[in-house]
Amino acid sequence: MRMTFQDWALLFTLSFLWGGSFFFAAIAVQALPPLTIVALRTGIAALALSAVLRLRGERWPFARGAILAFFILGLLNNLLPFSLLFWAQTMIPSGLASILSATTPIFSITVAHFLLADERMAPNKAVGILFGFLGVVVLLGGDLLGGASIAMLGMLACLGAALSYGFAGVYGRRFKALRLTATQVAFGQLVATTLMALPLVGLIDRPWTLPAPGLPVIAAVLALAILSTALAYVIFFRILASAGAVNAALVTLLVPVSAILLGTLVLGEALAGRHYLGMALIAAGLLAIDGRVIDRLLGTAAKPK
Repeated sequence: MRMTFQDWALLFTLSFLWGGSFFFAAIAVQALPPLTIVALRTGIAALALSAVLRLRGERWPFARGAILAFFILGLLNNLLPFSLLFWAQTMIPSGLASILSATTPIFSITVAHFLLADERMAPNKAVGILFGFLGVVVLLGGDLLGGASIAMLGMLACLGAALSYGFAGVYGRRFKALRLTATQVAFGQLVATTLMALPLVGLIDRPWTLPAPGLPVIAAVLALAILSTALAYVIFFRILASAGAVNAALVTLLVPVSAILLGTLVLGEALAGRHYLGMALIAAGLLAIDGRVIDRLLGTAAKPK
């Protein structure tokens, strides 16, 4: 599928919101266990989207045919990957977690190739994903090569999260047939995730036995829920409906770039040469996957992907 200018704008906005999620999570895991953060993130985000639905006059989306689908999507798109990523960030740096999470498009292309008739792995997509992933490796290659201090379990957890996201992107396309809005889909899967997470929190984390979190942790959880979840998922499902599962998954290639830009603008960090090279490789990969520049260079008509 081709991406419009609006799709690209939404993609970059989403990358900024999800890039910040690694920063917020790094603060939250210092005082709260992973499953508790998952439940707070999805529960608060669900409340925020409930208010949005009321303001828009949209109904709650819990029709009989949608409930099971919400629980499956909530498992694949929230409960599993959020838990794995938060757990991983107790063992490895958030930057490394973001680079491993950026393998999502690779898994998405593979899953979509076998499960979706209109998402076959065209050569330009394969080349684009290769360039994009190389760009992410270049961005954080120094951290990756310092492997003596990196926990293998944390790395495997991030890869497991990326695989889960790949399946979620493909599964989420079925909601288009249910005639639900992006906000309704985001709200439904967040509610389902919260309902699944709460019993696990009570059995495993027992957060009432822990010291009360400080203001920075509370602020990080609220930002994680409202900005990086509620708002981000509305944008994600809009991209998914208009541009397809593989194109929507490309956002994970941009997340490390967003994290570096946030560090430069907010924290005054300087970009190294490899960061610029990584961003250039990612840009080349995105252009290759989109295909329009290649078509123009070759002077051929655009072909549907």
